[in-house]
Amino acid sequence: MRPGEKLSKSSEKLADLIHKAIADCEITSSEYDAIMKVANEDHHIDRQEQNLLNQLQSLMANGTVKRVKG
Repeated sequence: MRPGEKLSKSSEKLADLIHKAIADCEITSSEYDAIMKVANEDHHIDRQEQNLLNQLQSLMANGTVKRVKG
């Protein structure tokens, strides 16, 4: 995101969900599904949303955020 650039409403909602998962250091299946639903709500993943999803995926891949049942 560029300095001064505002998040879209869907990006803000997505950021909130992802930041919660990062803060917990775990993500449930239902949280992951909710994140993907928000990301695909408008049938378009913009650059901001893609960056957020990439960040989450990276943290899941390196074990910082663990996927748990729920």
